[in-house]
Amino acid sequence: MATTPLLPKSTSPFVSNPLSLSSAHTHFIKPSFFNPLEHSHACTKRPTVQVHAKKKNPWLDPFDDGEDPEMEYGSMFADGKQEEDTRPPDAPNNPYGFLKFPMGFAVEIASLPLKIRGDVRRCCCMISGGVYENLLFFPAIQLIKDRYPGVLIDVIASARGKQTYELNKNVRWATVYDIDDDWPEPGDYTDMTGELKGRYYDMVLSTKVGGLGHAAFLFMTTARDRVSYIYPNVNAAGAGLLLSETFTAESINLSEGGYNMYQQMVDWLGRPSRTVPKQPVPPLRVSISRKLKQVVAEKYTNAGVEKGKYIVIYGIESDSKASMQSRGDTDSLLPIQVWADIADSIRGMKPVFVIPHEKERENVEEIVGEDASIVFITTPGQLAALINDSAGVIATNTAAVQLANAREKPSIALFCSELKGRLFVPNAEEKKCIVVSSKTGKLIDIEVEAVKQAMQIFDVSLALA
Repeated sequence: MATTPLLPKSTSPFVSNPLSLSSAHTHFIKPSFFNPLEHSHACTKRPTVQVHAKKKNPWLDPFDDGEDPEMEYGSMFADGKQEEDTRPPDAPNNPYGFLKFPMGFAVEIASLPLKIRGDVRRCCCMISGGVYENLLFFPAIQLIKDRYPGVLIDVIASARGKQTYELNKNVRWATVYDIDDDWPEPGDYTDMTGELKGRYYDMVLSTKVGGLGHAAFLFMTTARDRVSYIYPNVNAAGAGLLLSETFTAESINLSEGGYNMYQQMVDWLGRPSRTVPKQPVPPLRVSISRKLKQVVAEKYTNAGVEKGKYIVIYGIESDSKASMQSRGDTDSLLPIQVWADIADSIRGMKPVFVIPHEKERENVEEIVGEDASIVFITTPGQLAALINDSAGVIATNTAAVQLANAREKPSIALFCSELKGRLFVPNAEEKKCIVVSSKTGKLIDIEVEAVKQAMQIFDVSLALA
């Protein structure tokens, strides 16, 4: 004789666990039928309560109330971080590491521990913007590396943004593809979709503020976790259906957030889970190869300066794309006449003028003099190597300021307003950086005398050295 299974007290699909109640997000359900006798004894009856836990993404499952608080997990797959595989790949000539699985990795049940613990073996980061935006994503890449030991990180960036990753040893592959192009070539689009799908990523991150179209591109990668920023307006409709985690941007231009422009994504990446505490955000750091240092040393030696005895001048007005500006601060270049006035006040060291294009050399020699030290640099790697061998940096709001902070060099940062200075260089004193801002909101009106007074930071640094 078949036995009938016992049903719980509440079989509502909206309640994941009817026995566990939360004081937050609760409301009372009105009775379906009005009964005068029941309402006369309302004081003796307990009301029915419906619980609404915080949903990960309300678009995915309207009946998902989050994790069951009474669920018990074993320690094998649920606790701690994932383990890094120290073995060499089974096929050294294969870039994918053929059959490279962690110790004790069982293919038959791989999806179960990966889902429970959230392991990430391969991660792809799609970075919107140029050199500046990619440089500010370095702390997030280091956080991913710390949070998921042994993870392989790839990057999709623009042609200018890809150059930044010669300064990052945590990135395996950097591929050129402009995700900011709203109308890509169909052949390029389908080719990139197939390439990403064939790499079998566990997590794909995107810093592009997009809508349904960009969400569909991420969805076709078939990654388990698809994470992206979405529009703060009606254009984001439907994007959450194809993404596992979304961040509503405060504005369409994410770069306006300054140094912490990726704060929402970084908070999500470092979130605590079970026995793993919240992962701290590391500072911005860059690594410079020996070959890069040799190439740049030859350049500044030909310009007539010695290592540690020059000040880098960066931010000369030019129409070149190699100026490495931020999208969140377009007023960040000064004409050579202003720079010549600033350079006249440098004592004990020689100013080195960095030009992003050879056509600017004639202008610098005409204003400053033919004996001026000029270095032609277009890549962030060479700029970082030049800053690393210098005594300090005077620059506008360009990648040079962030590279000086990354290499812990004293610097003077020129901004068009105090607000921009606070956004792009927070905790300036800790970074040995003096922020000089214009009082009119225009960089051209910056006080040269204030810049000259700030040069004492170079004297202090030399005295401590």
